[in-house]
Amino acid sequence: MLFDIVSANSAPLPSEPWWRVFYDFSSLTQSINTSLNDAMSPFWTTVTEMLIIGVLFLLFYAVVGLFLVYAERKVCAFMQNRLGPNRVGPFGIFQTIADLVKLLFVELIPIKNADSFLFNLAPFIVIIAGFMALAAIPFAMGLHAIDLNIGVLYVIAVSAMGVIGVLLAGWSSNNKYSLIGAMRSGAQIVSYELSVGLSIITIVILAGSMQLSEIVEAQRAGWFIFRGHIPAFIAFIIFLISSTAETNRGPFDLAEAESELTAGYHTEYSGIKFAFFFLAEYMNMFIVASIAATVFLGGWMPFHVGNWVGFNIIMDFIPPFFWYIGKTFFVIFLMMWFKWTFPRLRIDQLLTLEWKFLLPINLVNVLIMAFIVLMGWHF
Repeated sequence: MLFDIVSANSAPLPSEPWWRVFYDFSSLTQSINTSLNDAMSPFWTTVTEMLIIGVLFLLFYAVVGLFLVYAERKVCAFMQNRLGPNRVGPFGIFQTIADLVKLLFVELIPIKNADSFLFNLAPFIVIIAGFMALAAIPFAMGLHAIDLNIGVLYVIAVSAMGVIGVLLAGWSSNNKYSLIGAMRSGAQIVSYELSVGLSIITIVILAGSMQLSEIVEAQRAGWFIFRGHIPAFIAFIIFLISSTAETNRGPFDLAEAESELTAGYHTEYSGIKFAFFFLAEYMNMFIVASIAATVFLGGWMPFHVGNWVGFNIIMDFIPPFFWYIGKTFFVIFLMMWFKWTFPRLRIDQLLTLEWKFLLPINLVNVLIMAFIVLMGWHF
């Protein structure tokens, strides 16, 4: 059962500190699983658990996506010395919801000579890829949909599927701007996926596992960005740059490039289909930030400093889920800061940055980390 998987992989050990037992969600998921097993057959128990997790992910996807749209408007306004949304609701918090309602009721305009099947399928592929990646991320102790022993490989693989939706959207739209945006996106994703993977492999070498829960557990004595010396910090910086490019965020937003391609691969989309692409961009940003928080910043592990017992006890009182969310939104803020600071690159500059700089640095960095782990020089 899904909840059994979560509980089996997250059960607290007797010697663990009090906060790990107190904040562990395993008992909650186990009780839900037991209650469902008592009320129905194993098959329907599994189906019900899948439905519960699916509904929770749908709600989480929608809430986080809407919040990130609002947050980016506020961050952008702050960096440009403006107010941002401030009319619809207190501090403009309902502005994004009003925009969503508008998109839901906007007419879906049929595109002449477009491939209607692929045109309608593309937004769903982008959304589904995000859901699949989100399933493997540990939000807190015992709080993830499934804990795969190849979690890192799985997340990298399924998150890369989103580019298929982008390519289909650009090709099926029968629009030259959409096609150019899709071609740019294909080249961009294929290029920067290498650096994203290699930067994560650098930490996998340090952790000795591809299972995300074990990577988090390995950081109980300290986050990898601190314990892994300079190679871990370099991998973190490269991951930030590469994941920003992979999610088509500025200054790497050449696939959309509103000032050049009107909107790129989703130029011809309207209404809810456009909202799918719009929402998927922010959820992809949340997913890559979650991976960065999990792999480099300890996931839901609290921040500890050596033998500072009093300080460490205070940090332990903060629930692990808040640690995870705080770290994730810190990385998201860095990505937003990055977007609103630098101008958009040209396509040749973007590819040059990857193939001539980031990729060679990454390859050398992996070798250095492997040597450090082999010699036992890490903390």
